[in-house]
Amino acid sequence: MIALALLVCTVIVTMVAWFVVPQWQYQGMLKPYEAWREGKWHQLITSGFLHADGTHLLLNMFVFFFFGPVLEQEIGMSSFLILYFTALVASSLPTLIQERNNPRYASLGASGAVEAVLFGYIVMFPLNNIYFIFIPVGIPAIVFGGLFLAYSYYEARQRRDNVNHVAHIAGALYGVVYTLLFVPGAFSRFLENFGL
Repeated sequence: MIALALLVCTVIVTMVAWFVVPQWQYQGMLKPYEAWREGKWHQLITSGFLHADGTHLLLNMFVFFFFGPVLEQEIGMSSFLILYFTALVASSLPTLIQERNNPRYASLGASGAVEAVLFGYIVMFPLNNIYFIFIPVGIPAIVFGGLFLAYSYYEARQRRDNVNHVAHIAGALYGVVYTLLFVPGAFSRFLENFGL
């Protein structure tokens, strides 16, 4: 499965950057200032295979592990692969524009692509329950999606942490658009879940 291969590749690249080739971390993270002025557009992809710390890596790969293989099986390997890599780029575009004149800004992580996968899953299975460790009841996927977007929007406006919430939002919305437009039958299937 391509989803599991991507997961393993991300873990390996991240750990090599941490412990073996530290310059990968600096060279590979997204720095919009450099991308615009030095043409380092590869950072849109490489930044998605690097993570800041163990918690960052664990959270992204945990979500990806549970939703990636299911979505891949549903939409097919090639469509999933296209979704993932185009989401790496699409989720970074707002940040790329917003921070283009900020030489101190840098971002890394697979979060944008992971959110695209999660929200692709939500389109395909909107009424399936999503469970959390500390919440004993399932939350319908579409409700979870709405709550996640609201939370991300609020946090993006607060600007009180180092999390790129804008990339989360962009990735989530891209996942919805991609799935509805480019996965055959996804739109009608989404509506059928609600009896439409």
